[in-house]
Amino acid sequence: MKIFRKEVFTILILTFLSLNAICQEKTSSVSDLDTKSEKTVKKKKKKRKKVKLPEIDLSHWKVTLPVANENGKPYEIDPPGILDFASNEIARPYMYIDSTKGAIVFYTLPTDSKTANTKYTRSELREQMEPGNNNVNWTFKQGGILKGKISLEEITKDSEGKFHRTIIMQIHGRLTNEQKELIGAKDNNAPPILKIYWDKGKIRVKTKVLKNLNASYEEMLHEEAWGDDDGFNFEQQVDFRKFTLEVRVTDGKMVVILNNNEYKVYENIHMKKWGIFENYFKAGNYFQSRDKGAFAKVNFYELEVEH
Repeated sequence: MKIFRKEVFTILILTFLSLNAICQEKTSSVSDLDTKSEKTVKKKKKKRKKVKLPEIDLSHWKVTLPVANENGKPYEIDPPGILDFASNEIARPYMYIDSTKGAIVFYTLPTDSKTANTKYTRSELREQMEPGNNNVNWTFKQGGILKGKISLEEITKDSEGKFHRTIIMQIHGRLTNEQKELIGAKDNNAPPILKIYWDKGKIRVKTKVLKNLNASYEEMLHEEAWGDDDGFNFEQQVDFRKFTLEVRVTDGKMVVILNNNEYKVYENIHMKKWGIFENYFKAGNYFQSRDKGAFAKVNFYELEVEH
């Protein structure tokens, strides 16, 4: 009888240990499955996060591209057509969305398709206050604000091993039709009062100065009445990192701000005299080289205009 109880007890112990091992194995398996499931979900979330779209409303911009249209002039897309630029096969090589970065990429290289009064090509936006109409613009008295978040994606070097440069923002002057007729100009083009360059990893600003401060109204309308200033370099080295630029214009004053902590203020007689012109903002990649094989890619993550 004692032997029988002992055998039963031994069997019960062995059964308990076996069941416990099975439970632990199942628990481990469930735990492993949970861990694998969590990893799968995290991977899916990461993949979803990679798809981004730039925060840019193009309804008041047209684009000029470094490729010719059927008339041999630079190909342009006005609103509302520009809103569908991503599916435009002609535009696709020069203006496209990088959804991993959340940016519109502007790609430019030297071609024979250039706008009037320049030797360089561009993939660049031109502000249109009234969509599709170049004749509605603004003065310094009316004012304006341009804000952008940008990075230089890629740019080639010259024969001396130095990076080429490109213009990423502008304020361009424009003659009214009346001013054009007054001076007998062939078009409405006026000088750019502001050019902002990516120049060897730094942000460089150029503006215009009136050569003769006693010039008459009619004399000031001529392009040759205005010369280039010496230029200004911000201290920060942006290189290929993201940076922000803001341009604020009011009557007789222009302020350029880099990364919200470096300012260049223009408030002088030249800014006051410039008040005779209408203006429009430009943004993108106006590449400053004709070297063979040269090119540049500029990313715009954000772009905003206020008037």
